[in-house]
Amino acid sequence: MKDTTFSIRISSDDLNTIKEKARQARLSQSDYVTRCCLGKQVVVVEDLKEVLKQQRAIGNNLNQLTVLANMGRVSVLNLDSTAAELAKISETLREIAERGRWSK
Repeated sequence: MKDTTFSIRISSDDLNTIKEKARQARLSQSDYVTRCCLGKQVVVVEDLKEVLKQQRAIGNNLNQLTVLANMGRVSVLNLDSTAAELAKISETLREIAERGRWSK
């Protein structure tokens, strides 16, 4: 529960930076500053649309393969393309995590 006001004097540029970082983190300015001051990590994760698109495509492909296998229409699978897509997702997530580490 927030029950106390804490006022400080800062430059307009610093305030604008805080406002922008809070907006990017989807936090109020108060929550953003509090987390930063208490040493809590604030990570902004973007660029997930492509990852989610890839995951949906892989999920759809696996569902189709499962249906075909249950129907007896598929007995041997070559999952090389699935493994390649999973590797792409892994690389994308690694890149996002690296950017998050540097945006503190």
